[in-house]
Amino acid sequence: MFRRMAVVGLIVGLTACQDDKGSPLVADTQISGFDASELDLSVSPGDDFFAYANGKALANVEIPADKSRYGAMDVLRDNSDAQVRDIIEESAAGAFPSGSDQQRVGDLYSSFLDWESRDARALAPLGPFLDKIDALQSHDDVFSYFGVAARYGFNSPVEIWQYADAKEPGIYAFYLSQGGIGLPDREYYFKDDPKSERIREQYRAYMLELHQIAGIATDAAAVRKIYDLEVAIAEQHLVKERMRRFADNYRRIEQQDLPELVGGVNWSGYLDGFGLENPGYLVSISSDYFNALGAIIEKTSVEDWQTYLRWHLINAEASLLTQAMDQRRFEFYRKTLSGVEQQLPDWQRAVGVVGRSLGELVGKVYVERHFPPEAKARMEALVANLIDAYRDSITQLEWMSDATKIEALDKLSKFKPMIGYPDVFRDYAGAVIKADDYYGNRLGLVEAERNRDIARHGAKVDRTEWGMTPQTVNAYYSPVLNVIVFPAAILQPPFFNLDAEDAVNYGGIGAVIGHEIGHGLDDSGSKFDGDGAIRNWWTDEDAAQFEVRTNSLIAQYADFCPFDDLCTNGEFTLGENIGDLGGITIALRAYQASLKGEEAPELDGLTGVQRVFLGFAQIWRAKMRDEAMRQLIATNPHSPSQYRANGPVRNVPEWYEAFNVTPDNALYLPPEQRVKIW
Repeated sequence: MFRRMAVVGLIVGLTACQDDKGSPLVADTQISGFDASELDLSVSPGDDFFAYANGKALANVEIPADKSRYGAMDVLRDNSDAQVRDIIEESAAGAFPSGSDQQRVGDLYSSFLDWESRDARALAPLGPFLDKIDALQSHDDVFSYFGVAARYGFNSPVEIWQYADAKEPGIYAFYLSQGGIGLPDREYYFKDDPKSERIREQYRAYMLELHQIAGIATDAAAVRKIYDLEVAIAEQHLVKERMRRFADNYRRIEQQDLPELVGGVNWSGYLDGFGLENPGYLVSISSDYFNALGAIIEKTSVEDWQTYLRWHLINAEASLLTQAMDQRRFEFYRKTLSGVEQQLPDWQRAVGVVGRSLGELVGKVYVERHFPPEAKARMEALVANLIDAYRDSITQLEWMSDATKIEALDKLSKFKPMIGYPDVFRDYAGAVIKADDYYGNRLGLVEAERNRDIARHGAKVDRTEWGMTPQTVNAYYSPVLNVIVFPAAILQPPFFNLDAEDAVNYGGIGAVIGHEIGHGLDDSGSKFDGDGAIRNWWTDEDAAQFEVRTNSLIAQYADFCPFDDLCTNGEFTLGENIGDLGGITIALRAYQASLKGEEAPELDGLTGVQRVFLGFAQIWRAKMRDEAMRQLIATNPHSPSQYRANGPVRNVPEWYEAFNVTPDNALYLPPEQRVKIW
C-alpha cells in the first residue's frame, strides 16, 4: 500500500469540474507545478533521477529533532496536525454536553496532556492485569491470559483481529496471527553484526530500566529469561517475506479443530479471555508458527511466563502511564531504533491519539472546513482516467492470454473508489471519555472497539466503512474489499496542485491512484478476484510469465544499497515496487490519453512528459536518518524514498527519451531488461 509514505493537507479554491473524463479540471492560468530552479543540474537524471529532481531542494534541509525523516510529505503532515489541533482545541476549551462529539474529542485530548494525573496514578491502572498475571497457576491459565492480552493490545503471542473473510468476503471473520516479541522483527534477534548486537544489548537494558521505573522488582537474570523466551518465539515466526503472502497463508480452522493449530492448550479459555466465546471458526495466517508454539508453552515454566507477561504489559502500556515510563520507551523505540532525538510536542501527540481513537468525529469537521465538493469531483475524474488507462493497457498486453485478460478486466471493473470521506461518519457508540483519566479513556475505547468487532462477527461486511480518517496523510487498497481509498487530506501539493497543468498532477496524485489500483494486480492482490475472494484466475502460462517479470523486479531492487552492509529487500518490497512501477506507467499513459492528440504545452522549459516524471519524483522528496533507513529496510514493505523514484522510471521507455538517458548512465537498463507488467 501507499499508506505508510503519504501526506496530508487541505485544498482551497477549486473550480468546477468538467464532466468529460478525458481531461481533469485545471486552472485558467497554468503553471508547471514543478519548480525547475530546484533541479540539481550537477546530477545527470540518468544517474540518479531522485537527486536530479530533489537534490537541490533537499540540500539545506535539516531533519527536525523530533522526526526520523523529513521532506515535503512531513511538512504537509505537520500542517495538517496544526489544522486538526484548531478543531480539537475548540472542543477542549468549550463546555459541551456529556457524550457529545465535542466533549469526547476535547476531553480525550485534554486527558493526554494531563501529566499530573497520569503521574499520580503511576502503575495503578495496570493493577487488575498484574493481578491476573500473578494468579496464573497452569499453562492453561497462561494461554487463557494470551486472549486477555490480545483483547487489550498487550502484544500477545497469539494475536487476533477482525476483517472480512478472504474466502467469503461478504462476512466478518477473526484472524489469528503471530506476535509476542518486543523487537520490530524476528531478524533483529538473529542478525549477526555489531549494530544488531548493540541493539539487542540496548533492548535488554531498556527492559531492566523500565521495570525499575515502573517499580516492578526484577534483575538481569529475569531480563535474560524474558529475552530468551522472545528469542524462542521469534525463531518460530514466519519471516516477513512469507507473511506478506496473505492468500497463501490463509487457513480456515473450525472451532473444534483449534487443538490441531496449537495443541495441549485451553482454547476455550483463550476465546473467553478475548471475549469471543463461540466464533464457529477462525482464520490462521501463521499456522507453522502456531504449530510450534505449543511446545514453547509447555517447556516454559508458569513462573517464567508470568515474568514475560508482566514485561509485555508494562512495555505495551508505558506511553499511556507516567511521563518517566513514556520517555524511556521513546528512548528505545524512537531514539535507538530510528535515531529520533526528542519526542514530538505533546499537543501533536495528543492530536494523533484523538485521530486514532475518535478520528471520524474530527474528520467530519475537517471535511466541512477543508474539503469542498469540487475537490471530490476532480478526484473522481482522475480515478476514472486511471482505470481507463489500466483497461487499455491490460487489453493490449502481449504477454497475457485472453482468458486471464477477461478476469483482470472483470476485477478492474469492480474496483470501488472511495474519495475524500465516508458517506456516514462513525459515532463511536459506547466510548465514554473523562478529562482526567487518560488510561481509563484508552482502555474504554479498546473495550468499545472489541465489543463492536465481536458483535458483528459473522455478520455482513459494511463496505462503506473506511480504514482511514479524512484527515489522514495516506491512501490504501484492500484486496478483500477491492476498494481504493483516498482520504481528503492527500489532495494538495506535491500530490495535487489545482493551479498546475495536468502533467505534474498525473505524475503525483495520478501515480498514487495508479499505485493503489496496481495493488489489486500485484503479486499479492492478483490472488484475489473482483469480489475480493481468494481465487486463482490465472492460466498456468500467464502465472509463469508474471513470475518472470516480478523476479526481474526483485533482482533490480536488490541492487539498491544505501549502505555498504545493507541493500533493499527486493522480495519483501515487491508488492509496493509493482505498485510504484504500475503507478507511473499508467499515470503517464492516462496523461497522454488526456491530451487527445494535441501537443502538451511546454512550461518552465519542461515538456509534458518531463513534468509527469518530475511530478512523480517530487512526491518522494525526503531525507531520512540512517537508523530509520535501516529500520525501514528491516520492517517496512516500501522501498526507501530515493528508490521509489529511481526504481520505477528506469523501466519506463518514455523516461529514457524524455531525459536523454544513455547506456553510459548508472540507471540505464537495456530494453530487454526493463520490466513491463501492466
